[in-house]
Amino acid sequence: MPVFNDPALWHRIQFAFTITYHYLFPQLTMGLAWFLVYWKWKALRTGEEKYAQAARFWAKIFGLNFAVGVVTGIPMEFQFGTNWSGFSKYAGGVIGQTLAMEGMFAFFLESAFIGALIWGEKRLGPKLHFWAAVGVATGSWLSGVFILVTNSFMQHPVGYTVLADGTLAFDNLWAYLLNPWVFVQFAHNQCAALVTGSFVVAAVGAFYTLRKQHAEQARLYLNAGTLVGLIASLLVAFPTGDQQAKFVGRYQPITLAAMEGRFQGGKLADLAVIGQPNVAKRRLENPIELPGVLSFLAYGTFESYVRGLEEFPEDEWPDNIELLYYSFHIMITLGTIFIGLMGLACLLRWRGRLEKTTPMLWAIMLAFPFPYIANTLGWMTAELGRQPWLIYGLFRTTHGASKMVSPGDVIFTLIGWCGLYFVLGVLFLYLVGREIMHGPEHES
Repeated sequence: MPVFNDPALWHRIQFAFTITYHYLFPQLTMGLAWFLVYWKWKALRTGEEKYAQAARFWAKIFGLNFAVGVVTGIPMEFQFGTNWSGFSKYAGGVIGQTLAMEGMFAFFLESAFIGALIWGEKRLGPKLHFWAAVGVATGSWLSGVFILVTNSFMQHPVGYTVLADGTLAFDNLWAYLLNPWVFVQFAHNQCAALVTGSFVVAAVGAFYTLRKQHAEQARLYLNAGTLVGLIASLLVAFPTGDQQAKFVGRYQPITLAAMEGRFQGGKLADLAVIGQPNVAKRRLENPIELPGVLSFLAYGTFESYVRGLEEFPEDEWPDNIELLYYSFHIMITLGTIFIGLMGLACLLRWRGRLEKTTPMLWAIMLAFPFPYIANTLGWMTAELGRQPWLIYGLFRTTHGASKMVSPGDVIFTLIGWCGLYFVLGVLFLYLVGREIMHGPEHES
């Protein structure tokens, strides 16, 4: 079968699986980090034990999450050599720098302080322990900076030069680090991570409230989780999501057309709410659209012209338009639901009825997986939309795959990763579940 003779496809599948699984963990560490800082600050300022207790409890969850994130992150680095040697040879002189910075600065900073955060409270004292939390949070977000600088170069390459042998090197380091794509992507990504963290915190609070356990801590988690969840969900939509879409429209117009299932260009472009892209017939079927809204959102005026896919060479189209379209639209739908859910929860909290409204507590408790899904779909949108390029406009994905690694070898290792990550996931869920069942009063 042709699919089994396409090494680049299997390299992509393996990398997609390992990076998707890995990112389940960093998004929670980045989302939880500033909750820990806030609770440590409140404990230091007020002297109230409930805040210190909350920080201790969530530091355990953070530590478990961080450990699995490290284990699943290591294979990502190796795959640049084993699966994407062509890409590493071509662009390693540029992207290798920020990947090294992420390990040397961000990871070491986070690793140095996390032990002190989890086990050093009695030895360090309240003030130093608070700064340990700040160090962990700073390290986790700094890690996101370097990774997103790397990805932003792949989306919108700047600050490079092409050497005589055809490979890339730095031309301007600061242009590379201050790539305009970085700022909008980092803001959008970190707000999305806060959504994940806040939903998990609120879900645990709802769980304890429904079980009538740990009432004071449950109230603390519900209040913090729902408030931050609402603010972060709003920020994901606007201004960060809005600006991200505008950048896509400006620098990757073909991606915008594929995300919206637009095959023909025009002014007063409609925003697709519902529809099914039919690539063979070059149309969006059964559409429900908002007239002129896409032109306004992408370019600021209703009269702006939005280009369609048919205006670009077909070999530059994203290679899975249907998956890209549905990933983007399901992500948008989930984000809208998040705003509604957390908005209603905050309204009930303001009226003093949240802890007594059982259906809402169940909804909050059961909603925590969906930010993970939305984050995954967001990254699928970004990466599928960049195709067929590894570095947009410079280097195609098919040219970056390792030529000497056969599809059979990749399938074999992919099966191995699936088995290993399944065991790792079961162990992680068991350990986190045990901590939650023990509760915040449990000292371990």
